[in-house]
Amino acid sequence: MRRSLLLLTLLSSALFAAGGCSKNHEGAKTDNRPVPVLKGMTVETVKNMATPELLDIVGTVRARTSAVVSPRIPGSISFLTVREGDRVKKGQLLMQLDARENQANAAAASAAVDEAHRAMDEAISRKKLADITFERYQNLLNEQAVSRQEFDVRQTERDMATQAVARAESRLKQSQEGAKGAAALSDYTRITAPISGVIASKQGDLGATVFPGQPLLTIEDEGSYQLELAVPENFAGKIKAGTELQVNIDSINAVFTGRITETVPTADAATRTFIAKVPLNRIGLKSGMFGRASLPLSTTVMGVTVPVLSVLERGALTSVWTLDAENNTHLRIVKTGRVGNGRIEILSGLTDGDRVVTSAVEKVTEGAKVE
Repeated sequence: MRRSLLLLTLLSSALFAAGGCSKNHEGAKTDNRPVPVLKGMTVETVKNMATPELLDIVGTVRARTSAVVSPRIPGSISFLTVREGDRVKKGQLLMQLDARENQANAAAASAAVDEAHRAMDEAISRKKLADITFERYQNLLNEQAVSRQEFDVRQTERDMATQAVARAESRLKQSQEGAKGAAALSDYTRITAPISGVIASKQGDLGATVFPGQPLLTIEDEGSYQLELAVPENFAGKIKAGTELQVNIDSINAVFTGRITETVPTADAATRTFIAKVPLNRIGLKSGMFGRASLPLSTTVMGVTVPVLSVLERGALTSVWTLDAENNTHLRIVKTGRVGNGRIEILSGLTDGDRVVTSAVEKVTEGAKVE
């Protein structure tokens, strides 16, 4: 029995030693892997220095020229030719309203004009007859062939015919003006584009009943956009026309220097901000996009910055490659801040004296050696 236990113990020890040797052998292989060597990389030493303090201002991209299309008369939409995103030209038919009452009034006004024309022609004919009769009786009176009373009757008939013509002219003008108004109301059933641009929004659909002043379409001029910044009112003295600031439109990855061209002289009582407008000239802009701007202040703050190209963004993580004393690379998670002049502020993760890889960062791997 003792001999069996001794043999079992020796066998277990042998197996344990064999396993340990195998693990040590595998560890030796891992430790002996060749370290990648990176050549031609650029490295920058981080320095803590004074940088201008910036005021971050948020805003919204809006079209500089836009038009809200509304009907002038009530009716229902019987014809619709556009939808959101369509480009239209000035004067193009957008929709047609079914307003039969206005169309009937226009037809009645046109018929009234025709009737006034006929009444005018009749009055003119009666006046011509009265003039001829008056001339005859005047000649007869001179020859003493008619009495003075008969002559006065014909003279009165001539004067009344003249007045009838004048009344007919007035009625004709009145009916013509009424016809113009009725025709204008009838034309209001045709809704056309007041400007050329793109349909930004549509609030009315085919068959819907609409009323005067109700917004139906919004048309925006794609050729001119501006960033409307909501500036806190306590910075009113630092913002004026001509002020330069850095503009960032995240949705189109655009960072550039802009200039304020206009400020609204009144502040919003609810938000305690006033609007400053910066013209934009970039492809891909859409009304409603988010934008922000940075305005340098007279004060400075201590901080570190690195080139924008040295920062890696992978999902929600932002990092840089740093070097240790042996020039081996290590991934360092950082928190970034403002961007300006090709550099980005590092709020946390780096300290003064750290070395950062600034070129071809997508080729760097953990533990690689930089020469």
